[in-house]
Amino acid sequence: MTNTKLIGFIALSGLALAACAQGRQADIVVNTGENRTGVSVSGTGEITGAPDTLTIDLGVSVLAETVAEATTRASERAEALIEALVSGGVDRDDITTTNYSIFPEYDFRTNQERLIGYRVNNTVRAKIHDIATAGDVIDSAVAAAGDEATVSGLSFSIEDDAGLVEAARTAAWEDARAKAEQLASLSGQTLGRVIAITETMTSTPPPIPYFEEFAAGDAARAATPIEPGVSTVTITLQVDFALED
Repeated sequence: MTNTKLIGFIALSGLALAACAQGRQADIVVNTGENRTGVSVSGTGEITGAPDTLTIDLGVSVLAETVAEATTRASERAEALIEALVSGGVDRDDITTTNYSIFPEYDFRTNQERLIGYRVNNTVRAKIHDIATAGDVIDSAVAAAGDEATVSGLSFSIEDDAGLVEAARTAAWEDARAKAEQLASLSGQTLGRVIAITETMTSTPPPIPYFEEFAAGDAARAATPIEPGVSTVTITLQVDFALED
């Protein structure tokens, strides 16, 4: 292999490696080692879709005078919360414990350390696949846990985004090829075959909704509204084409 061919191969490989730091990728790098003129273009495809999965962190936070009392009450409230999720249609396989902690809690307001009691936190992460019922499911779980219920996070996602990815990739390819064909025409040459392709994909989730605090037993409170918005899949292709006279 000549030095010129070796340098060309290293340059293209370096391009693929540099893109790896930007996001989830599937890189295809092809180089024949031939000395050719070429053009390098970037194409972008962006496709939006409605999320089909809601992931939420729910739990209980219990403060009691003794560890035994705190753990017992936390266990009862957490179990009630989990059963409410299951009754609302959440599969047990989609419920995972993400945090369990016990620690003493102190009052320092008088510049003296005074033990208030012991706090137990128990948090589960649940996936709700029927977003239309998500508000009711969350309300039921929070009501079952009572005033010691906690909601610490919520996000939307698309469980199977293969269709969106394929559509975004196609759009990115058409964008890149159109640019390359125009540049080849402007330069008085013919667009040749592909030398290298590097793909970068990013996925943008919808905004996270805001939850207002409420009393679990407030019968007059309206049901929690859930608006999933849209998720966006963006693919960028860096494509190197050969040019022929």
